[in-house]
Amino acid sequence: MGTKAGWSGRVYEDFEVGDVYRHPLGRTVIAADNIWFTLLTQNSNAIHFDAAYAANTEFGKPLVDSTFTLALVTGQSTIDLSWNVMANLGWDEVRLPHPVFEGDTIYSQSEVLSTRESKSRPNVGIVTVKTVGFNQDGTVVIEYKRTFMVYRRGHVPPAGPVTPKLPEKGQS
Repeated sequence: MGTKAGWSGRVYEDFEVGDVYRHPLGRTVIAADNIWFTLLTQNSNAIHFDAAYAANTEFGKPLVDSTFTLALVTGQSTIDLSWNVMANLGWDEVRLPHPVFEGDTIYSQSEVLSTRESKSRPNVGIVTVKTVGFNQDGTVVIEYKRTFMVYRRGHVPPAGPVTPKLPEKGQS
């Protein structure tokens, strides 16, 4: 039995306007996610890390840092959208209609809005999608448009170092 090729991601030619991808992985947000991300980004708003302060707000508990939500949902979409992306060009119209709290499980999906060939780089195309993130109850917590350059078929750079050949069964 030989080595089987794994998923190698979509290239520009695989995207069609109107396609919808339900990203396969959900992610439950834990307190450490919010605290670490808040510290890493130097976000000093107490509503993200001070439970006593947050208890006095209309939310009654700490909010998950909204830029964590953007990063998480973008990451969830990688397997379907951006495995072969050369560069992100922008996130537009980011909306956060409902807060995210510790314990929420976030899921997402994306719809292809437009595709076009790059005028300056013949090895990539440009794709715009609308991505929606929602919690375990189906409540939308984030939505945005994202535009990225994705490699065309035959132009994806090769993966890292060559994997060594494994011994055949029965050999050591």
